[in-house]
Amino acid sequence: MNIELILKENVVKAIAALYNTNVTADSVQINATPKNFEGNYSVVVFPYLKLSGKGPEDTGREIGAFLKEQCAEVVDFNVVKGFCNLHISDVFWQNYLKAVLDNPNFGQAAPNGQTVAVEYASPNTNKPLHLGHIRNVLLGYATSEILKAAGFNVKKVQIVNDRGIHICKSMLAWQKWGEGKTPESSGIKGDHLVGNYYVMFETKFQEEYKAWQKTEAAATVLNEWLSKEKEVGKVKKELEKKQKENPGFVIDDAAIAAYFFKENYKNTYFNSGSTLGAEAREMLQQWEAGDAETVSLWKTMNSWVYVGFDETYKSLGVDFDKLYFESETYLSGKQLVEDNLHAASPVFFKKEDGSVWIDLKDVKLDEKVVLRSDGTSMYITQDMGTAQLRYQDFNMDRMIYVVGNEQEYHFKVLFEILHRLGHPYAKKCYHLSYGMVELPEGKMKSREGTVVDADDLVDELISDVRAASEERATLEGLADANKLNIWRKVALGALKFYILKVEPKKGMVFDPKQSIDLQGHTGPYIQNAYVRTQSVQRAFAQKQVKTEGVDYSAYPLHDIERELLLQLQQFPATVLKAAEDYNPGDIANYLYELGKCFHQFWNIVKILDENDLPASAFRLDLSKAVAKVLSTAGSLLGMEMPERM
Repeated sequence: MNIELILKENVVKAIAALYNTNVTADSVQINATPKNFEGNYSVVVFPYLKLSGKGPEDTGREIGAFLKEQCAEVVDFNVVKGFCNLHISDVFWQNYLKAVLDNPNFGQAAPNGQTVAVEYASPNTNKPLHLGHIRNVLLGYATSEILKAAGFNVKKVQIVNDRGIHICKSMLAWQKWGEGKTPESSGIKGDHLVGNYYVMFETKFQEEYKAWQKTEAAATVLNEWLSKEKEVGKVKKELEKKQKENPGFVIDDAAIAAYFFKENYKNTYFNSGSTLGAEAREMLQQWEAGDAETVSLWKTMNSWVYVGFDETYKSLGVDFDKLYFESETYLSGKQLVEDNLHAASPVFFKKEDGSVWIDLKDVKLDEKVVLRSDGTSMYITQDMGTAQLRYQDFNMDRMIYVVGNEQEYHFKVLFEILHRLGHPYAKKCYHLSYGMVELPEGKMKSREGTVVDADDLVDELISDVRAASEERATLEGLADANKLNIWRKVALGALKFYILKVEPKKGMVFDPKQSIDLQGHTGPYIQNAYVRTQSVQRAFAQKQVKTEGVDYSAYPLHDIERELLLQLQQFPATVLKAAEDYNPGDIANYLYELGKCFHQFWNIVKILDENDLPASAFRLDLSKAVAKVLSTAGSLLGMEMPERM
């Protein structure tokens, strides 16, 4: 019962009958009529002016008259310039409402036979998930659920970055200063415990580095750099930018030296002069050599982190079909390169120093190294290997990578390499790039003071929701466990909606207080619409108003009821558009419009009228249909709908 398709097919008949010309249904333009005009749907008549040989008003009247006579769903029309605005019959909407309620899969497309893998999360095992991961995880999960609803067979995957020098920093710090602490003995969540030692390593390294900066060796390095006028000039320009932001900042020799040691020389010192740096690199070499003690410590600490990650994912309500680990996949990419070098027409080439490259200058991506001269792999090499493993696992038709926008060049290169290697899905790879998410200044500092942990953010939101709820006293009489469950649903709904309503490519500021506002463009505003649908059903039950079998076919619809039905009608198309654009924001904005329309319906009409059973029966069914779609659409974003708030 797709009204837009019905109208398009009848417009095709109208053009054939009126102007003796065949057009396709796909070419017919049908739009929802703007609210400031009368009607439900509008036919754009401009494309048919040459066929009619008449002006837009006369052409519109001819098409409208044909549709009113020949199409049972159209009961009236009006013409405004080049638009024929159609009024849809109440009977159609009443039947449509019943069809929505009878269809358990409303809004979900039939399987299309295509498999798509969606990679998201991809954390490092040296620290807990943070605010940036939240946007990544929510985008990945919502995109996966939307693609499922659009008919795709979806595989949710992540690559866990569980090897490298950053992992060894946490391991070394625990080994030196951990005193044998475990998540069980310390009472600290595993990923937080390991993250604490990563922070501790950095703190100890900074102490060592600052002490070294007072030595003659440091003075020699600094003076040598100060002699390079061009380099110093670049630093002065950077400091001048800082001075504009902070007029009290003074650019002097001390400021220049501090900048040099912080920004220019820190990595060099870590790799060539630091005692801690040398110990961390030695540990990495031991891990790569398979040293039993090092590998055992690595496995133990990673296991702590995985348990912590799982708790966070469960709290956020997200899941995965398969996990890949960098420690297991990085060799696959290296082997792929080695095999290709021996192919009849290799895409890679080796330079004199033994490093292996690919030339992408013809597509303006320059040359890219895939193996260092010592034979070690690059990040892109690992991604190549992981892509190949996933294709072997899932034979997917397309692959979506949910990764921040700072990696856009990386994925252009990766996709081009996969294409040149002959991967059949390479041209359907997509980088779902997203901007940075920040918090308003001064809000919710993490335990480190620099990065907001995902767990801290969720806990803070639940606390804020609880405080607002207790102030309204709307949940009195419920058991504490039930209250906590509601607060959790509202807090997570607020977080998910606020994050996902923004187009992924845009940067954003997440305002915790604003996100839980019951009156704003927020998750709780939508959840409150659902709560009202449930209170409608409770009211009918409590007053024992029986509507089963009541015939409302003669009930004349109110304008706000037609508006609600128009909103319901748009849901399946919105799902397909969100899937096509990889944009959960389409669903979020649809939810807001549907919720807003139901709030208006709640305020305008008397839903339960014991003196008018047909009206009451229709409005009860309409409330049930809205509840169904709010719940279904919300679930695509991972939002749960509470029955009370």
